[in-house]
Amino acid sequence: MTNTVAAAALMGVVEGITEFIPVSSTGHLLIAEHLIRVRMSDLFNIVIQSGAVLAVLPLFHARLGQFFFRWREQATQAYLLKIMLAFVVTGIGGLFLEKGGFKLPENPLPIASALLVGGIGFVLIEKWLKGRRLKDDVTWTMAMAVGAAQLVAAVFPGTSRSGATILMMLLMGLGRPAATEFSFLVGIPTMLAAGGLKIFQALHHGGAAAENWTQVGVGFVISAVVSFVVVKWLLGYVQTHTFTAFGWYRVALALLLVGLLMAGVVDYRV
Repeated sequence: MTNTVAAAALMGVVEGITEFIPVSSTGHLLIAEHLIRVRMSDLFNIVIQSGAVLAVLPLFHARLGQFFFRWREQATQAYLLKIMLAFVVTGIGGLFLEKGGFKLPENPLPIASALLVGGIGFVLIEKWLKGRRLKDDVTWTMAMAVGAAQLVAAVFPGTSRSGATILMMLLMGLGRPAATEFSFLVGIPTMLAAGGLKIFQALHHGGAAAENWTQVGVGFVISAVVSFVVVKWLLGYVQTHTFTAFGWYRVALALLLVGLLMAGVVDYRV
């Protein structure tokens, strides 16, 4: 019991740190599972992800208050509709993937490849943006692009949902704070909807009966607490910093993952 709880706590920490920062929670969770030789259930991973998402809601109290109390304002309605547009684009694409029988690949090699490509993308785009004047407002085109970027992240594990969406908005000229906030706000309904569906499916097919709910509870709480701290830090960080450091970190992590593959520490097939 102690070992399983400790494993759940570790996975909660990893999920909380990596869910919203653009470095791929999938890649980190995979490495952690292999290093501690414990494979967590899909339901466990979904629930702790939901914990990480729910925990950041208080950090957007000003924006959420705007939605609830100033919803008659045109600017508020437009921003909310842009979030909904991105969500719908992702949702429609996700339904097509679901109907087509798409299954998320968990092979470490494509995860390493996605980490590498995304890392290089951040480094190059930040270099390209240097000295340029960036926009503060999310456009309708950006909202649609964010929805598409979330689908790319869903199809290619290791891409990072936040990484793909932020990268897309930076490429379209949006400032870092605005891009980060919109990415996070779109991610909340997207990930909660996806998580809710998978939890319902697991419960409907009887998968909950064999679940270790102590593990789930520990992972949920820890991922929530850690996520709150990390996102609060990141929202302040992007006010004065670029994403270049995250780009180089992704490159280093990709090379580490390839090294672990070559050394036989992780397997090509999960």
